[in-house]
Amino acid sequence: MTPSSLNYHHLLYFWNIAKEGSLRQASEAMKVSQPSISVQLKQLEASLGTPLFTRASRKLVLTDTGQTVFEYAEEIFSLGRELWTTVRREPGQRPMRFHIGVADSIPKIIVRRQLAPVFDLGRSVHVIVREGSLEELLTQLAGHKLEIVLADEPSTSASRVKTFNQRVSTSDIAICAAPNLAKTLVADFPRSLDGAPAVLPVSEMGLRRQLEQWFEAQGVRPKIVAEVEDTALLIDLGAEGLGFVPIYSVVTEQLARTVRLLKIGIAEGLKMEVFAITAHRRIRHPGVAAMTATSNNILPYLCPTAPASGEAALLATN
Repeated sequence: MTPSSLNYHHLLYFWNIAKEGSLRQASEAMKVSQPSISVQLKQLEASLGTPLFTRASRKLVLTDTGQTVFEYAEEIFSLGRELWTTVRREPGQRPMRFHIGVADSIPKIIVRRQLAPVFDLGRSVHVIVREGSLEELLTQLAGHKLEIVLADEPSTSASRVKTFNQRVSTSDIAICAAPNLAKTLVADFPRSLDGAPAVLPVSEMGLRRQLEQWFEAQGVRPKIVAEVEDTALLIDLGAEGLGFVPIYSVVTEQLARTVRLLKIGIAEGLKMEVFAITAHRRIRHPGVAAMTATSNNILPYLCPTAPASGEAALLATN
C-alpha cells in the first residue's frame, strides 16, 4: 500500500465506528447497513496490515495503531470541514462559528476584552465559549473542537498536540479583602498576612504556585480557609469576609461598582499573564487572527487601598 492508495471512504467508516463505539451505532448514525460498515473496516485493516480494534464488553476498543489512525482521521476530516465552511462562507450567509476555551482561572473581564476584536471583524459571528481546566481544554484543542484557548499559563511540551503560546495580557496581583479584614492587615503588609485567613486558587493553578513562592519569600504562612478554581467565586468569598484574596489588578468600572473589596497591597514581583494557545492549522480562523493580532496591556487597579486607620472606604455599596 502507498499513501496515494489510501481509501478515504474506508477511513470515513472507521472514523465513525471509533466515534460511536460499535458497528451498530455507527450504522445507525451513517444510515447504512452494519455488514457494509464491517466490510469497509476489514478492507481498511487489510490495506494497513494491522487490526484497528479489539472487542471488550460488547464494545470495540481502539488498538494503539487504531488510536493513531483515529487521531489522523480526526485532523483529516476536521480540515475537510474547515475547507468547506471557509470556501462557502460568504457575506449574508450564516454566522461564522468560533469555538473558544477559557481556563477557570481567567477573570471574565479579561475574556470580554480579548473577545472584543472578534465582534469587530465586520461580519456576523457566533462565539461558543467552553470553560474547564487547561488539560481538558488542550484535549479539545487537539481534537479540533476549539480554535483557541485562553489560560493563565502556557501549554508545555507534555501536551499531545503541538501548540503555540502568545502572551496577550499582563497584570499585577493585588491582595484584597473585605473592609473589616482589610483594616487589620494593611498597616504591616505583607507581614500582616502571616496567620491571616486566606481564600486561594487551588494548588494546580499557576497563580497558586506563584503565591506559595511569594509567601515563602515574605516569611508568611496564611491560614487557608478555602481553595477554589473559579475566579468569580474567589472574589465572592473574599467579599463575604472569609479571608484575603489575590486579585488580578484589572480595572473595569463595572466590577468596581459591584465588588466590596479593598486593596491591602500589591504582591511585588508577581504577574498574572494570559496566554492565547493555538494549535497548528492549515486554515487559520479569522477569530484567532483577531484575538492574537495585538497584545492588550491591562491597567491597574481592581480595588482602592484600605486606609491604615479610621473607617475603611467601601469600594462599592449595595
